[in-house]
Amino acid sequence: MKKQVAIAGNILLDVVKRIDAWPEEGMLVNISKETRAVGGCVCNTGIDLKVLDPQTEVIAYGKVGMDEYGEWVLGQMQERGIDVSRVAKSASHPTSYTDVMTVQTTGQRTFFHARGANAAFFPEDIDVEKLNCDLFHLGYLLLLDEMDAEDADYGTKAARLLHDVQAKGIKTCIDLISDQSGKFQKLVPPALKYCNYIVINEVEGGMLTGIDARRADGTPNCEHLKEICKKILQMGVKDAVVIHCPELGCAFEVSGNFTVVPSLNVPREDVVGTVGAGDAFCAGMLYAFINDMNMTEGMRLASCVAACNLASADSVSGAKPLKEVLALEKKYQRRTVL
Repeated sequence: MKKQVAIAGNILLDVVKRIDAWPEEGMLVNISKETRAVGGCVCNTGIDLKVLDPQTEVIAYGKVGMDEYGEWVLGQMQERGIDVSRVAKSASHPTSYTDVMTVQTTGQRTFFHARGANAAFFPEDIDVEKLNCDLFHLGYLLLLDEMDAEDADYGTKAARLLHDVQAKGIKTCIDLISDQSGKFQKLVPPALKYCNYIVINEVEGGMLTGIDARRADGTPNCEHLKEICKKILQMGVKDAVVIHCPELGCAFEVSGNFTVVPSLNVPREDVVGTVGAGDAFCAGMLYAFINDMNMTEGMRLASCVAACNLASADSVSGAKPLKEVLALEKKYQRRTVL
């Protein structure tokens, strides 16, 4: 029987512009090349999951503008077999986009983001009564204005939505962004009470709990990561907390089991880009969740999906099917984690 995953949240277009140098204020530089790429949780995680396993039905939920950017992004998802029929269209908000300014000589990237239609993506844009999926994934909280809005009964509208989805017997999962506005403690905990899973990076885990995920020398601190996972689980997550960083993935389950899986040690010369690697890891974990893989197997797979992503400059061109993804374990060794 086919598995079905609903992925809701951010849909956007990355407009990547290569420039000669970063200008001083008021000065001019040349744009030597411009390319487009999909971005956001729905596009990135959805495409990675669909390419990983074409038999999994992936349904997109979000909002785009009634414009050329929106049509392009939806077309990219459709080409990969994602169902975009539930994506809402706004007549008043343009499709969300990010101008990514890349300095040719250094590769340094600077981002200018227009929230656009993502800011007008309402819980009401999802017909919960018609949901019939195995897993509902929502990302990114802290970048969805209407989902992050206050709710008198549940704390946030996102929390109410997740409650309603769980009430239908559907498991839920969330992802965040590394927001520095200081809103983590207000906006995230309400949603955790209605999550089966959360998949985030170590920076977000540290912001949420106030625990530093790294030692003074910059290396991951597994004991602290365990405490971060445990504390987030105690905030209400039902099944498991998963945290990823470039060096490793780790998970704390409601059973008390803590698992650490080192990342693949991909040589620097094989790394083309890192944008979207977290979304790729998340796609691997969603596959693991719906197929009842244990945490060790799931994070081994997720780390391989993330490693595939490193071979591409954009978020999704490195995506590969399951057999090719798993072959990376033979190509690369895993890191040593102390």
